[in-house]
Amino acid sequence: YTPPVHSRRKCVVSWLFGLPMKTGVMPLMQVFVSISDPRSPRHTQHDLAELLTVVVCGVLSGADDFVGIEEWAKVKLDWLRGFMKLEQGIPSHDTLARVFGLISPDEFEAAFRRWVGMVIPALAKDTVVAIDGKTSRRSHNKKDADSHPLHLVSAFAAGLGVVLGQKATEEKSNEITAIPELLKTLALRGTIVTIDAMGTQTKIAETIRKAEADYVLCVKDNHPNLLDSIMFAGLGPEGALQPCSTDEVTATKPNHGRLEVRRCWAYDAVDRLYKHEQWKDIRSFAIIERERTQDGRTSIERAYYISSLPADAARLARAVRSHWEVENRLHWCLDVQLGDDQSRTRSGFAANNLAIVRHIVMNLLRLNTTSKVGIKNKRLMASASDEFRAEVLGFMT
Repeated sequence: YTPPVHSRRKCVVSWLFGLPMKTGVMPLMQVFVSISDPRSPRHTQHDLAELLTVVVCGVLSGADDFVGIEEWAKVKLDWLRGFMKLEQGIPSHDTLARVFGLISPDEFEAAFRRWVGMVIPALAKDTVVAIDGKTSRRSHNKKDADSHPLHLVSAFAAGLGVVLGQKATEEKSNEITAIPELLKTLALRGTIVTIDAMGTQTKIAETIRKAEADYVLCVKDNHPNLLDSIMFAGLGPEGALQPCSTDEVTATKPNHGRLEVRRCWAYDAVDRLYKHEQWKDIRSFAIIERERTQDGRTSIERAYYISSLPADAARLARAVRSHWEVENRLHWCLDVQLGDDQSRTRSGFAANNLAIVRHIVMNLLRLNTTSKVGIKNKRLMASASDEFRAEVLGFMT
């Protein structure tokens, strides 16, 4: 049984802390229980599920590192004990860091995806799922030649503003292998998957179609022949190629003094594209032009895409526009409002696992719609107000 959206928000605390529920939905603490405890049972003082829950609550309330989480949790020990036993009190920051460095990130990521599946059981048709990677700049030791910063490839549901899943790679170049692995773990039926040029690969397109989703893939110089065939598709013996549909949107941003016109031309003549048969179920390609005028100067840039969608310019333009929410609503928020780039957590898998906690917190804050302030201010409110913190977690009296 899956409760409606408003009921789910009211019950998040019950899911999170394992309180008795009538819905039968697996609580997040029970999801955490599925994670293998890497510690020796003889030397374990703190329950792993409770430890992970304390960290989630601490990050939700404004703490950005393990020291801050410990200090916050000590102050809020009585509040936390309203939902958990915490028989040995609050774990020290050294304990938190050590445990997070040992937990399998694959198991933690799987638990995260199960939790997201409970909160958002199914995505609406044509939901844009943007796949993109982000590097945590301070997550490695520069003096160690073998140390690499954490690079996470995330699946972001545009419009909803929530992370659906993530996969860690050591370097940006490994996104090509990480993206198919991430896609296979997600329920994507009926959605539109968008990826930048790094992920424009035939095997990735095939993986998306196997998931019963559509793709919109950016084409750049990493596929020079395909790019040339899109740019010059209208120069064949048949004469100028006419678009199947066009779309134009004018956006004015008075605060920035900028006028932007976005145009899209969509075509279905995919047989003119270089080795088009290699791309699974390709049905269209599109040219998107962005004309910006600011301070009397105009600049024009064009981008090129292939897609399994029909040649519908408005639909393709919306998908491309939605893709860039991943920069403003995910990467920027993680850096500026959740301190991801400033984090110096480096031991073992700690950086990866703490990044997943930030995704959990961001999702919780996005699901809360009672306050219209940004994530940073919501965290400030959660730190100061037990009532608001409970509200963000979904507890309604």
